[in-house]
Amino acid sequence: MTSLSTSALAALEEMLQNTARSAPVDFMPIYLFRGLEGEQVIGHLNPEFIPYLQDSLKQESIPLVSIRNDCLAIQFARPKELSASLSQLADKMRAGGYVPGWRNEDFAWLDQNGHQYFRLERAAFRTFGFRSMATHINGYTKSGLLWLGRRSETKSTDPGKLDNLAAGGISADETPWVCAKRELWEEAGVPPQIADEVEPVGRIHMRRPIPGRGFHDEQLYIYDLELPDNFVPTNHDGEVSGFIEISLAEAAARILADEFTSDAAFVTADYILRRNK
Repeated sequence: MTSLSTSALAALEEMLQNTARSAPVDFMPIYLFRGLEGEQVIGHLNPEFIPYLQDSLKQESIPLVSIRNDCLAIQFARPKELSASLSQLADKMRAGGYVPGWRNEDFAWLDQNGHQYFRLERAAFRTFGFRSMATHINGYTKSGLLWLGRRSETKSTDPGKLDNLAAGGISADETPWVCAKRELWEEAGVPPQIADEVEPVGRIHMRRPIPGRGFHDEQLYIYDLELPDNFVPTNHDGEVSGFIEISLAEAAARILADEFTSDAAFVTADYILRRNK
């Protein structure tokens, strides 16, 4: 256990109480309508995007999708059909400049039972406020230090910010465990024999508006991984500019100084508080 000030720990605890914010009242809800089974809010649309989308859908309609005065309505269909319609919707928004950082990679939207209803370009999830999933791995040493990565300046989201040892979105065909091991190799060069020791420790639900981007709604699957004292992370995918090894006290100070991405700040704060119980 590393000693931190009472005020720092209290600040981290207060921060963790605000991980899941409600959508602003002026954001338009996106409903999935399922006939007799009722409807469900599955996303939120930034009011800045609404006029463009209204005009686009008037010019060319999309199957299963309609925009009303009070909501964007999506009719339930088979996953392949629903995915095709939402892909057309994302293409429209991309053409208008409302889906930055297009990745040509799909995320999946899952219901509370883990069933996949549709898959869609990952960059569009924030545009529509759909719930996505990601893994974050805290890399630590026996001596109690944390390894953190610094995001590349070329990243479309949070360039130059501090991040966990490895983190990344869970693609449509991955489990959290598979994603964690993939990200550990790609972002930090952690070989399989070490990555196999990764320990699942919890989950954090993140919800917050992103100015000019949309609404971030994501389940973060959290893992801890003890690293050998002689291990030095090495990035393989160009998404990390470098790594630092620091104490928990310094990590807390950097969190409170807003040097982390929002997601990594919460994940690291959770780690620090668990180690200080």
